[in-house]
Amino acid sequence: MSVIMPTYKRLPVAFVRGRGATLWDARGRAYLDGLSGIAVTNLGHCHPRVTQAVVEQAAELAHTSNLFRIPGQEQLGAELTSATGMDAVFFCNSGTEANEAAIKLARRHGHNRGLGQPTIVVLEGAFHGRSLGALAATAGEKMKTPFAPLPSGFLRVPRDDLQAVHDLTSNRDIVAVLVEPVQGEGGVRLLDPDYLQGLRTLCDDQGWLLMFDEVQSGNGRCGALYAFQRLQIAPDVLITAKGLGNGYPIGACMARGAASQALGAGDHGTTFGGSPLACAAGSAVINTLADSALLSSADVLREQLLSSFRAHLVDAASVAEVRGLGLMIGIEVTVPTENLVTAALELGVVINLTAGNTLRLLPPLVMSAAEAEQLGKAVAEAVNRASEETP
Repeated sequence: MSVIMPTYKRLPVAFVRGRGATLWDARGRAYLDGLSGIAVTNLGHCHPRVTQAVVEQAAELAHTSNLFRIPGQEQLGAELTSATGMDAVFFCNSGTEANEAAIKLARRHGHNRGLGQPTIVVLEGAFHGRSLGALAATAGEKMKTPFAPLPSGFLRVPRDDLQAVHDLTSNRDIVAVLVEPVQGEGGVRLLDPDYLQGLRTLCDDQGWLLMFDEVQSGNGRCGALYAFQRLQIAPDVLITAKGLGNGYPIGACMARGAASQALGAGDHGTTFGGSPLACAAGSAVINTLADSALLSSADVLREQLLSSFRAHLVDAASVAEVRGLGLMIGIEVTVPTENLVTAALELGVVINLTAGNTLRLLPPLVMSAAEAEQLGKAVAEAVNRASEETP
């Protein structure tokens, strides 16, 4: 019996080393990483600048607590606000924590405006985390029912349906709209840019906060530092994590305008969030993305990967749709998916499934053209095998 609680259905492989876009298992076999730890190692494994920053900081000071000033936190905060146009940052340890901070910020903002029951509009297909507050904002009853009762204060509407949000304007308790510009767990679905612009206009008209969850789509993943910059639609609250530390746990809830001043001393806290070590990793990531052509490589690698995939796909009918933005790629398939991930592993590539029948590809920005083509070919071969098994 394992001493690890069975909260994951783990695949039968253990990785022990990584460099760039390659992982090695305990037996020494190499795998091409098409998942990046679920959009975490956007700069690849053991990126030299991140490794150097973490090693140097670990040799000096790892932790003091937020009872004191943390120079590295102030530095990373300045780098993030300068790069995004936000005004202030709260640092934490994960995307779930960053979403919890955003939910609390929105509710505090609502109470500051005299709202009795501050309410947040969320979307079908959304995923914001697994703590109770973030889970309440997440879609999917199967995921939520075992943990009821969940916090109230959320109204769910269909994605890309602006009229459904307009229909809520008579509700005087609404304080914010929380969306993922690209839904990750919901099937790698880019929300319609016109819909997002409509939300921006509606939030301005109603005095609501527009909150973007870019935990998965941020930190270079979609061809810009954050997807909102590519879409040219600025939120009031920006939530990020995953790739911000390239493997070291760090999350951030950023805000601008009145929202940036909503939380005061004692309203929220964290023991480990924004530690010197975490912020050293975060600064290395932000500066690496700023100093290089990595952001522009997202679209190039996407096209190379998908061109190879299509070239090696035997039956085009095996694919219903290809979605996403930059190197956040979803391939919705029509073939049986039970063995797709393990078939890919047998072929030496790491991928996963989301939303039931969508192959999710989140390769690192440092992947070479040859590696992108190899990944596309292997994914096509895995789909071909599944197609052959279809009755």
